[in-house]
Amino acid sequence: MRTLSELKPGEKSIIADVSSDSKIKRKLVEMGITKGEEVEMIRVAPLGDPIAVEIRGYKLTIRKNDAKHIKIK
Repeated sequence: MRTLSELKPGEKSIIADVSSDSKIKRKLVEMGITKGEEVEMIRVAPLGDPIAVEIRGYKLTIRKNDAKHIKIK
Protein backbone atom coordinates (compact mmCIF):
# COMPACT_ATOMS: atom_id res chain seq x y z
CA MET A 1 0.00 0.00 0.00
CA ARG A 2 1.28 3.47 -0.89
CA THR A 3 1.85 6.25 1.60
CA LEU A 4 1.09 9.96 1.38
CA SER A 5 4.80 10.69 1.03
CA GLU A 6 4.78 8.89 -2.36
CA LEU A 7 2.18 11.13 -4.05
CA LYS A 8 3.32 13.48 -6.79
CA PRO A 9 2.15 17.12 -6.97
CA GLY A 10 -1.38 17.28 -8.39
CA GLU A 11 -2.22 13.66 -7.48
CA LYS A 12 -5.25 12.93 -5.32
CA SER A 13 -5.96 9.90 -3.17
CA ILE A 14 -8.08 8.68 -0.27
CA ILE A 15 -6.63 8.14 3.20
CA ALA A 16 -6.88 4.45 4.08
CA ASP A 17 -5.23 4.44 7.50
CA VAL A 18 -2.96 6.34 9.86
CA SER A 19 -0.52 3.91 11.43
CA SER A 20 1.88 5.35 13.96
CA ASP A 21 2.48 5.66 17.66
CA SER A 22 -0.31 7.38 19.57
CA LYS A 23 1.44 10.77 19.82
CA ILE A 24 1.99 11.20 16.07
CA LYS A 25 -1.39 9.66 15.20
CA ARG A 26 -3.18 12.04 17.57
CA LYS A 27 -1.37 15.03 16.03
CA LEU A 28 -2.32 13.96 12.50
CA VAL A 29 -5.96 13.35 13.45
CA GLU A 30 -6.12 16.79 15.11
CA MET A 31 -4.94 18.24 11.78
CA GLY A 32 -7.94 16.58 10.07
CA ILE A 33 -6.09 13.64 8.56
CA THR A 34 -8.59 10.83 9.03
CA LYS A 35 -9.56 7.64 7.23
CA GLY A 36 -11.77 8.17 4.18
CA GLU A 37 -10.79 11.79 3.49
CA GLU A 38 -9.58 12.86 0.06
CA VAL A 39 -6.11 14.38 0.03
CA GLU A 40 -4.24 16.17 -2.76
CA MET A 41 -0.49 16.69 -2.94
CA ILE A 42 0.09 20.40 -3.58
CA ARG A 43 3.87 20.60 -3.60
CA VAL A 44 7.11 19.17 -2.29
CA ALA A 45 9.77 21.48 -0.86
CA PRO A 46 12.96 21.82 -2.95
CA LEU A 47 14.91 19.46 -0.70
CA GLY A 48 11.96 17.03 -0.47
CA ASP A 49 10.78 17.96 3.01
CA PRO A 50 8.21 19.14 4.07
CA ILE A 51 5.28 18.45 1.76
CA ALA A 52 2.15 20.57 1.30
CA VAL A 53 -1.22 18.84 0.96
CA GLU A 54 -4.84 19.91 0.79
CA ILE A 55 -7.43 18.07 2.86
CA ARG A 56 -10.97 19.17 3.79
CA GLY A 57 -10.33 22.43 1.95
CA TYR A 58 -7.30 23.31 4.10
CA LYS A 59 -3.67 23.42 3.04
CA LEU A 60 -1.34 21.67 5.48
CA THR A 61 2.41 21.27 5.62
CA ILE A 62 3.56 17.89 6.89
CA ARG A 63 7.01 16.46 7.47
CA LYS A 64 7.75 13.68 4.99
CA ASN A 65 8.57 11.34 7.88
CA ASP A 66 5.06 11.84 9.31
CA ALA A 67 3.51 11.40 5.83
CA LYS A 68 5.08 7.94 5.65
CA HIS A 69 2.65 6.84 8.39
CA ILE A 70 -0.41 7.81 6.30
CA LYS A 71 -1.56 4.94 4.07
CA ILE A 72 -3.50 5.89 0.93
CA LYS A 73 -5.55 4.04 -1.69
